Amino acid sequence: MIKTLEKSARTEELAIAEALKELGMDRDDVSVEILERAKSGFLGIGASPAVIRVSYECPDEEPVVVAEAAPAVVEEPAVEIVDENPDYAQIRKFLTGLLERMGVKAEMEISPRANGGINVNLTGSSMGAIIGRRGETLDAIQHLTNYVVNKGSEKHLHISVDAECYRSKREESLARLAEKMAEKAIKYKRSMALEPMNSYERHVIHTALQNYEGVTTSSTGVEPNRRVVVSYVKPEKPDNRPKSREWA
Repeated sequence: MIKTLEKSARTEELAIAEALKELGMDRDDVSVEILERAKSGFLGIGASPAVIRVSYECPDEEPVVVAEAAPAVVEEPAVEIVDENPDYAQIRKFLTGLLERMGVKAEMEISPRANGGINVNLTGSSMGAIIGRRGETLDAIQHLTNYVVNKGSEKHLHISVDAECYRSKREESLARLAEKMAEKAIKYKRSMALEPMNSYERHVIHTALQNYEGVTTSSTGVEPNRRVVVSYVKPEKPDNRPKSREWA
């Protein structure tokens, strides 16, 4: 479900920054529409703030997972988990039930992330069904897990769900693609548009090129066809004009 939030501030940039801060989102997670541009007026008279509207995707009511009838699964004896982290236990309980509905058996490893989040890595013989086309099924599973675990909680945990280290391999592939497109942008001195990607993949491209000299990146379009554009940046020419002599 798409929701919107309107904000006003002295400039469009400040209004966007306030909206992102309130939502706890990144710039690439929202679409921005400028409703009214800021006006400086004359000597302060007639000045008016900028008004913007950001649109962002919000989960509908509690999701219901519908799956085709799965083959019979032999129930194994329950293993009692002693003194497990409550967040880990909730993640394990949800993902175990979800995987059973999908008819997939997988080993689950849960560990802390350096930034305070949680990593979940699934391993098994049916990870292709978990990953899906270009990781779309894996992204959906991660989205559902974050929604269920964070629902009604004051703290917000970022939970990364991976399968057979797919995400790290995909990140390496995207980083190589980003550098290749940057080289083309510099060689041909033009902007290069990549194929549509989800927000996670766009973030990988932006991060890979954030310090790449000679190019800049931006996102354009609306979901699900939002894509990254790698643009050539003309280097600034050094100022060779003679400096004026300073007289005492």
